[in-house]
Amino acid sequence: MYLVTVLGNLLIILAIISDSHLHTPMYFFLSNLSLADICFISTTVPKMLVNIQRHSKSISYTGCLTQVCFGAGFAGLENFLLAAMAYDRYVAICHPLRYTVIMNPRLCVLLILLSLTIMVSLFYGTGFGVYISSAVTDLSRKSAIASVMYSVVPPMLNPFIYSLRNRDMKEALKKLIQMSSL
Repeated sequence: MYLVTVLGNLLIILAIISDSHLHTPMYFFLSNLSLADICFISTTVPKMLVNIQRHSKSISYTGCLTQVCFGAGFAGLENFLLAAMAYDRYVAICHPLRYTVIMNPRLCVLLILLSLTIMVSLFYGTGFGVYISSAVTDLSRKSAIASVMYSVVPPMLNPFIYSLRNRDMKEALKKLIQMSSL
């Protein structure tokens, strides 16, 4: 699942970069979402795979705190990127004649930076609170499975949900695959 997530999201990023028709605000946000998905899943899954291989359940205090901070941060970033994508679609539908004026490159970058800033201020505090509370309570097996499903499945499915249902994205992926096979 980890490899599918990383490769699927990398493929989306490469397709968007390589096809000039996809250099629009929506695909800019989509490529940032793919990058956030790769970073999000990479904060926990590699350590989890090592622990499974070694039959160990241990993690250092610093390692756990790092995972919580980065995991909460990238999860928050994903949420704000989805909000930016929703705003982009709102402008495209409700103000189609003014779309290019409103959704200019400067605003797109500003929305990404704003997403990062809000994510840092809101989710690091929340993530730290979750870390402190988890030190007091013991996770059951069901909670551990739910955590894995929450942290692995959405980033794996995002490329399929947001990209492969889109005709332009399918064409860009076909071109990318044809170029790589030559």
